[in-house]
Amino acid sequence: MTNHIVLFEPQIPANTGNIARTCAATNSPLHLIEPLGFSTDDKHLKRAGLDYWKDVEITYHKNLEAFMEFLDQRPLYLITKFANRTYSEPEYTECIDRFFMFGKETTGLPEKLMRENEDKCLRLPMNDTHVRSLNLSNTVAIVVYEALRQQNFPELELSHHYENDKLD
Repeated sequence: MTNHIVLFEPQIPANTGNIARTCAATNSPLHLIEPLGFSTDDKHLKRAGLDYWKDVEITYHKNLEAFMEFLDQRPLYLITKFANRTYSEPEYTECIDRFFMFGKETTGLPEKLMRENEDKCLRLPMNDTHVRSLNLSNTVAIVVYEALRQQNFPELELSHHYENDKLD
């Protein structure tokens, strides 16, 4: 079972770099739907995540239509504040590939996509009077770790043993 992270037209290189680091730490493939708001050679992207870039399975998709064709019938969740279910409601325990799509930082996901897939939309609870949204890289981390928690963190280190280290 694999949790794929999908970024729809990401615009901020530091966010994508931080998300790449999360993907490297969680064995989550990263899908980038073009156009991107930066070059993957951009110095800000390198500073935020290049050390981990080589450790991430990255797939580029020319546009949303190309991604949807690639997706075929595999499970897709759209993470948006315009949803009626929270990200923790679905059960992510089946041994399948699932895809979590996140919108671009300024405008989110396309409204048409969300309307056509309302049953696949999930949100992170928050009040709407103080901030319009959470940071994209924080949101990705929260969602992927919930899926991994439900799956008992497969292939991830659950504890660390200190050898010859003094903790006092």
